[in-house]
Amino acid sequence: MPELKGIVETVLYTCDMAAARRFFEQVLGLRAHTADHRFTAYPVGSSMLLIFARGETGDTVVLPRNMGTIPPHDGSGRQHVALAVADDDLHAWQAQLKAHGVAVEGHTRWPKGATSLYFRDPDGHLLELVSPGIWPNY
Repeated sequence: MPELKGIVETVLYTCDMAAARRFFEQVLGLRAHTADHRFTAYPVGSSMLLIFARGETGDTVVLPRNMGTIPPHDGSGRQHVALAVADDDLHAWQAQLKAHGVAVEGHTRWPKGATSLYFRDPDGHLLELVSPGIWPNY
């Protein structure tokens, strides 16, 4: 069996791209790598967080210069993404969220020492900031 090396992209879908961009850029401090009317791509560590406008990805995208196609995809409902943070930064993240009026909905201390903070983006997706020690590989 060939080995999977990691997760390259994670996708969330939004009903309001402007609100999503404000949140991810102002609250989480992300900087867009590329964006257009239908998506925004944010580098996060060695992965990309893609925010797509809900309903804008229902058709096959044909790329220029015979590069290929991207099949349709879409999502609905509240999704979940966990973002890696340093344990020493958790208090600063709590202050950052509070300063932007973002409520922390959950705070969990895991058996191996990791800590998670849970909160929501404007679309209601559950975001988690988690320190090392939650999984065998993190």
